Amino acid sequence: MSVVLGSTRLLNSTHLKGRRVGIVSNPASVDAGFTHIVDALFAAPGVTVGAIFGPQHGFRSDVQDNMIETPHTSDSARRVPVFSLYSETREPTAEMLSHIDVLVIDLQDIGARIYTYIYTMANCLRACARHGIDVIVCDRPNPIGGREVEGPMLVEGYDSFVGQFPIPMRHGMTIGELARFFNEHFAINAQLAVIDMEGWSREMYGDATGHPFVMPSPNIPTLDSAIVYPGTVLFEGTMASEGRGTTRPFELVGAPWVEAEKFAALMNARQLPGVHFRAAVFEPTFQKHAKTSCGGCQIHVLDRAEFKPVLTGVALIDAIRAADPAAFTWRPAPYEYEHDKEPIDILSGSPALRTAIDAGVRAEELARTWAIESQPFEKLREQYLVYT
Repeated sequence: MSVVLGSTRLLNSTHLKGRRVGIVSNPASVDAGFTHIVDALFAAPGVTVGAIFGPQHGFRSDVQDNMIETPHTSDSARRVPVFSLYSETREPTAEMLSHIDVLVIDLQDIGARIYTYIYTMANCLRACARHGIDVIVCDRPNPIGGREVEGPMLVEGYDSFVGQFPIPMRHGMTIGELARFFNEHFAINAQLAVIDMEGWSREMYGDATGHPFVMPSPNIPTLDSAIVYPGTVLFEGTMASEGRGTTRPFELVGAPWVEAEKFAALMNARQLPGVHFRAAVFEPTFQKHAKTSCGGCQIHVLDRAEFKPVLTGVALIDAIRAADPAAFTWRPAPYEYEHDKEPIDILSGSPALRTAIDAGVRAEELARTWAIESQPFEKLREQYLVYT
């Protein structure tokens, strides 16, 4: 039996009847039968769609690069404006909101602090709070489960569009739970309703829900990509490759100075939980090291319950640095238009990770500090968990 999505429950209700609706969505905003929420809203009796809003990568998720802004446009078939919330503005303006009475958000998060859709949601809550527009968030499964919390906390002064709030890298919450958490704990105070799911439980990964996996963004092509992402996304803060430009982004990592077989053997010798590293050589077609052979590995998750994506990602970075410290470099600024901070610091949430790796501290030691630092968050988080 499939999990019943928040969007399905909303469409089966009368919440939207007689209202002008704005919808924040992208291609992953589909139900178990692949019906997109925009199509379902246009077919719903008594509902008028006034505007469509797209997050990073665009409403149609056709913009490949993660820092290219998307333009405003219109939907020629449906004859409504399509506003980009990754453009000259990151939140809906008063003019955009003038088309609607209520804003519905139906976005697929993947469970990592730096995945920007949750901050598009937070920005919408802020704008709607200022302009008196109701917000409805349709809850969706966290595709990497809702039990585990892992990784460094974001600290004050390192907030950005890839991290607005002090939460760990893997937060273990659904987008609906995060909506309540952001709105209440951080006093956004929007008029918010969250439409919960039915049938989802915290141990479920995406392939246990009965729903298709539709790419939530161009470089998360599979559930396997999503599972490793909370750790290997940190490679974006280095000049090693996170596999962008291959068919397995975030699962393949490496660099031109790495000898694949030796590297994989050293990684497997660390006996990290739930994972095997297969030696791999790959050539990205774009972005870092395009058209250049990179040695490294593919990450194969053997046991999801044991696997620690952030531990694994940081261990891979410290091993790639150790393979040739002279060749390894951190990525230079800017990252997401933050010019005054190192990209790795923005991604990890503080300078602590970078300085520790530069000092030769191994990931296994860092993981012990993360577990201590995240304890206050884990206690706070319990107040907002719906699916207990």
